[in-house]
Amino acid sequence: MAFTVRDFQPEHLETLWRIDQDCFPPGISYSRQELKFYVSRRGAITLVAVSDPEKSVPENSAKRSASSEIAGFIVAHSGNTGHIVTIDVVASARRAGVGSLLLRAAEDRLRSVGSRLVALETAVDNVSALVFYKRHGYSVVKTIPRYYSNGVDALVLQKDLA
Repeated sequence: MAFTVRDFQPEHLETLWRIDQDCFPPGISYSRQELKFYVSRRGAITLVAVSDPEKSVPENSAKRSASSEIAGFIVAHSGNTGHIVTIDVVASARRAGVGSLLLRAAEDRLRSVGSRLVALETAVDNVSALVFYKRHGYSVVKTIPRYYSNGVDALVLQKDLA
């Protein structure tokens, strides 16, 4: 399956919230209001990865569909140090490059608006996220005790965008 990155549209909000609920446990996932705040905030960069049936199915195939489905999304905030708020990929699209595609696109956008660094938080027990971010050049810079509302500590990771 091929994927294309597009800008978030307000009508995507409910779908993004549902994806976030599926990706993260209570205490780490966002409420609708929180997610709406993060995607609406000044300087927000919200991107969605959609399945691209045009690239995935041969031209003469009867399986070709005109619709695309959101396979994942990323929310980032710009600034001297950009911030990745969340990156979510639906279970069926994991390990297909969607997260990497979204992360690179967000980093490119942050660079283009002048961010020199990018930081994010992830739960200390989210091993797959730690492996993913380290593979993309992020380093752990500190731990925040009881960061999440469920009491789990967070690791702060950072990457130089220069």
